[in-house]
Amino acid sequence: MRGHRPVAAIAAMLALAACGDSGGSAPGAVSEGEAKALEEAAEMLDERRLPDGVVPDIEAPPAGTPSAEVTGDTSE
Repeated sequence: MRGHRPVAAIAAMLALAACGDSGGSAPGAVSEGEAKALEEAAEMLDERRLPDGVVPDIEAPPAGTPSAEVTGDTSE
């Protein structure tokens, strides 16, 4: 089994070398091309807004109407 140690050591060094810094930018950073594509997508979404009057206005409930809000407190 003594001959397997150098092979295992070389395999471990190669595996660790593969984990090195790839020279990429910070996590979450986007390239210039990606930023442009995101901006274009945002503009497309902005253009797809519904025209005024398509969705009916929601009126506020009259004063004193019980709320449907769940507070987690079950005691009365």
